[in-house]
Amino acid sequence: MYTTLVRFKEITFNENIKEKLETISAKTLDRRLKRERQVRHLKRNRGMTCKGSLLKSSIPIRITNWDTSKLGFTEIDTVAHNGGDPSGEFIFTLDLTEIYSGWSEQLAVMGKGETGVLQALKNIRKSLPFPLLGIDGDNGGEIINYQMLKYCISEKLIYTRSRPDRKNDNAYVEQKNYTHVRKLVGYSRYDTQTQLLLLNDLYRNEYRLFTNFFRPVMKILSKEKVNNSVYRKKYDIALSPYQRLLNSDQMTGEAKKKMTELYLSLNPVELKRTIDLKAAKIRATTK
Repeated sequence: MYTTLVRFKEITFNENIKEKLETISAKTLDRRLKRERQVRHLKRNRGMTCKGSLLKSSIPIRITNWDTSKLGFTEIDTVAHNGGDPSGEFIFTLDLTEIYSGWSEQLAVMGKGETGVLQALKNIRKSLPFPLLGIDGDNGGEIINYQMLKYCISEKLIYTRSRPDRKNDNAYVEQKNYTHVRKLVGYSRYDTQTQLLLLNDLYRNEYRLFTNFFRPVMKILSKEKVNNSVYRKKYDIALSPYQRLLNSDQMTGEAKKKMTELYLSLNPVELKRTIDLKAAKIRATTK
């Protein structure tokens, strides 16, 4: 090998070194180079944090309970509609829940690529009646990625993630995963563009209006530990997200006026009737 390197002038050395190279055994050479290999190995690996670890180190872990008195902080998650078969491409629902009011939004996307999920978040943000201040998600790659990080930095949004393997850290949105998604469209597989359009026609129209303006939710005021396994919880009066926003001094008068005008134009019975018809149509596509 060294003769080839010399011929192409990749290395140069004097006759004394040349003689030693021609006589030294491979075993001796390997032993003498052992220390140098160790040094080079350490230098090569210093600062070579893998992409995932480097990314996650840039996104703080939320280790405390939410301050539920502040408006604008949300939890986001995705719900898979694969019918128990994770192969191929299928639809996911991006689920967003605002902590203070319980306001929630859903939007379906084909697959859970980071570009599609980020665009879905942007679309949801446009329809929120309050400023978005922060998002918190689990450690899934569709939420924890460089595109989302770049977006949050540019928009000055607080961006946090839950602790690994602590599902209860996202309790607000995970509750909505069941009550607002699974109970509506079930556990079937949805993987066509037609189904995607049908889901979003429901999510982005009657469903979001009914759940946010007419479905009341209770908030925990306090939680007292009775024994090792039992807690005594105290709840406030059940109010719809719309009512909580209307009662908040963090909403502008103009925003409240627009919401009230929309509320007065809505017929909850008609909304529910349309929701049931659209949901039945969606479920029928899987038969």
